[in-house]
Formats: sequence, C-alpha cells, structure tokens
Amino acid sequence: MDEKISLDYGEEKVEFTVAGAASVKTILPNPMEEITDLKAAFLHSIEDGVIGGAPLREVIKKDDEVTIVVSDVTRSWMHQDQVIPLLVDYLHDTVGVAYAQMVILIAVGTHRPSTEQELVKICSQEVVDRVRVLDHDCDAPDLVYVGTTSRGTNVRVNPLVVGRKVIVLGGTVHHMMAGFGGGRKNLLPGVSGRDSIRQNHRRALDPEKAMTDVRVGCCKLKDNPIHEDMMEAAHLVHTDFGINLVVAASGAHSGIFSGDMDAAWEASCDFQKKCYEVEVKEPADIVLCSSGGAPKDMNLYQGCKGMLNAMRALKPGGIMLWTCKCPEGGGAPDYFSWLKPLQEGHLDSSLRADFTIGGYIFYLTVEQLKKASHVYTLTELEPEMVRPMGIEAGTDLEELVSKIDFTGKTVYVLPYAGSVVPV
Repeated sequence: MDEKISLDYGEEKVEFTVAGAASVKTILPNPMEEITDLKAAFLHSIEDGVIGGAPLREVIKKDDEVTIVVSDVTRSWMHQDQVIPLLVDYLHDTVGVAYAQMVILIAVGTHRPSTEQELVKICSQEVVDRVRVLDHDCDAPDLVYVGTTSRGTNVRVNPLVVGRKVIVLGGTVHHMMAGFGGGRKNLLPGVSGRDSIRQNHRRALDPEKAMTDVRVGCCKLKDNPIHEDMMEAAHLVHTDFGINLVVAASGAHSGIFSGDMDAAWEASCDFQKKCYEVEVKEPADIVLCSSGGAPKDMNLYQGCKGMLNAMRALKPGGIMLWTCKCPEGGGAPDYFSWLKPLQEGHLDSSLRADFTIGGYIFYLTVEQLKKASHVYTLTELEPEMVRPMGIEAGTDLEELVSKIDFTGKTVYVLPYAGSVVPV
C-alpha cells in the first residue's frame, strides 16, 4: 500500500510517500474538547470551579505584592499569552491590585534569556506595556535559600517568590524526567538556582549502574526521585495559587485547572493523560515522527522529546524517521561538548563527575537512540556533529526516505510525537 505522510518541521510541513508497507497506522491524541469561550472558562476555574482551595479573589487582596510565575518561550505552544492578560485584568479590575504591585517572572530555569520579542510572545503586548516582566536568572547573586529537601537538594530561589503572594501559571504535558511538566516544575527548576537544579536533575542517573534510573521518565510520578524532590522543594516556597493549562493537539485550550498548586496540577495531569497517552498493542518495524514543529523543535534539547516518545512505539532494532529542525542547534550551551566523552567511552563517569542538565539530556538522547538500528533525521544539525550520537542527519527528505525499505513492514506515524505518549 502507498500512503502520503505529512509531518511538521519548524514552521512548515513536509510530505513524502510510504510505499509497499504491510500497514500504516497514525497515532493521534484521543479526542479532546476545545474551549470556545476562554474568558468564561478562565473565570470559572479561578472562582466557582477552583480545585482544593479558595477562589483567587479570596487569596489575593488589593494591597498585596503579587508575583506571577509563567513559563518561557519553549512552552509557547500552550498560548499562555491568551490567559495572562485575563489574569492581570482580573487582579487589577476585580481584586484591585495595582499594576505596579504585580511582577511577571519568567521561569527560564537554565534556559537562555528571552528576547524582547519573546517577552511579548509569552505575555502579550498589552501585559508587557502595563506590568513589569523579567526573566529569572539562575546564576543571580541574590537568590534566597529557603531550605534543604530530605534528599539533600539545597533550594535557592528568585527573591520575587519570597515574601510576596505567588501565583504559578503553566502548561501540563508529559515530561521525560519528571513524569509531567507544569505545577511544581515552575519553581524547581523554573525559578531556582543552577546548583539547586543540578542537584535535583542528577537524580536521573541510576545510583549504581551506568544508565538512567528506571524510576525516572515520562508518565512516572510514583517513586520518581526527581518529581518527589521537586515537590518537596516547591513546598519550601509558599505558593498561593496555581493555574494549569492543557491544550488540544490543534493548539486550542482544552482545560484550565486552578486552585491549590498540587491539587489543581494533579487534576490537570489526569485530564491530560486521557488525551495524550495512547495505547499501542505492539511496537512497529518503522516509526515516522515529528517533534511537533516550532517551537518544539527549536533545538535538540527540546526536540528530543519527540524521539523519546516515539521510541516507545518502535521494535528494538527498528527504523525511525524523525523530523526535528533545530535552528538553534543543541540548545544548551554545553550540549555538544559531551560528544568528546561519548566518543572516548566515558560519558557516564564524566557526567557523574560534572553533572549538567544539558549533559543529561544529551546522555538520555544517546541512550534512547541505541534502541533503533537507524534513526534518519531531517534537521539543520550538521551530520558529522550528530553521527556519533546515533543520528543519521540530512536536509534532503527524499534522500532520507529512500534509505528505508518499507516493503512488508508495519509502520506507525506520530505527527505529534512531542506530546503523544504511546503506552
């Protein structure tokens, strides 16, 4: 059978034909209703529909100094720029908080700072014009120590989340280390110090074996040492209110869950799972996948999530074709510096000796790529740079497709591999 395939790649779509396969099945998110009146849904979530706590108007008073923690541009897929103005308007018009008493703090973690254009993309022009918006700096000298977790993570955070009313707004999605993103993750790593983030994230490595800890990974919360440490760290910061967004595959908002930081976030996780965890009865010979286009494939640090999810649907030793543009290269400043220890055979020991977040994402990517016999990747990354990782890269889609023999093979297509998790 012949079938035309379309996958997102950066800001565009690319198409090719699969010929001679025994079967071609597309794995899509389960149907999810879309919100038609965003303002009404938002108001319901913070008032009558609040989860596990009091309505926002009872939590914040007009004289309060308020910090709104929001996600950075790598999470712009959740369109928080449509929700942040509603929140700012509500605080100002309904609660009576002056614009000068509000600060929007972008939870960049260890990511690069936002550009002026990205501040608008994150918050909207109307909010940038009225409210102070700034990036967190994980290396700032004025970070505040708020305590140490039972696992030994020394938690230092941005001073703007200490001694003020704190509202955390984020998007809930599966996460390759913490099980799910959003919620507590906006605080650690979002507004924490680099050492605090490093101490938390190094728990991704197995304490005894040269591999990722099996308790760590997508969908995993119970006994996940990274998630549990994040939760403990987040509770060292007094968060007054949480707002969690879930988006449909179309990009439209599907759910808003607000109230107690933990309870509202957990409700959003349960809702998100019903859509994005898709049952696969058996793995396929070949998987064709996209990280989801921009901004999800802006760099390999972010874009690898698509490959990691899609690998769950591939037979050991199978073949993958993956679209991941990566105009920003590796993403983390040190990402490709880990090529040398990889090629010299001491990646695990070197990472344990000098752990970085970028280094672990590199490590995890290499670890997962080994499950396939070939991973052909449409990308702007230099082929010689990524070949040692197990990526066979190119910019000519037709040439990459020509290397795959589909005859008699079972094929899965994951157009939204950055979001959809085969289980």
